[in-house]
Amino acid sequence: MAYDNNDKQKDSVYSKRIRAGKKRTYFFDVRETRGNDFYLTITESRRRFDSDGYDRHKIFVYKEDFNKFIKALNEAVEYVKTDLMPDFDFDAFNHEYPEDGEGAYLPEGAEKITVAPTAIVTEPTVSAVPSANFIEEVDKW
Repeated sequence: MAYDNNDKQKDSVYSKRIRAGKKRTYFFDVRETRGNDFYLTITESRRRFDSDGYDRHKIFVYKEDFNKFIKALNEAVEYVKTDLMPDFDFDAFNHEYPEDGEGAYLPEGAEKITVAPTAIVTEPTVSAVPSANFIEEVDKW
């Protein structure tokens, strides 16, 4: 949750948390303005090594910039994947971390035990490269 300058609580309309390692989490929150408009906040939260606190870095993306933001993000990621690191296996990092943080990492020398899943759930894939129609829509802005 965030607070504005008047210390009034701003609740998220939608929130998605992504655990990205042992000490880092990303939050994607859709928030509502006083004028009933919406914007996105992206927060990186990292646990401090020297204390129990967290460092947080936040960016705000407003609706008029959504398409440009997505296009630039996709282009930057695709550049890294295809031009800078074409042989790197990015899919090796598609694992999820447990919500409570338990069991995400094994101590050195520990043996990992794999249990066969009873059901397989697949998610639809989304292309990292925008379609021609999407780019034309962005250009209309």
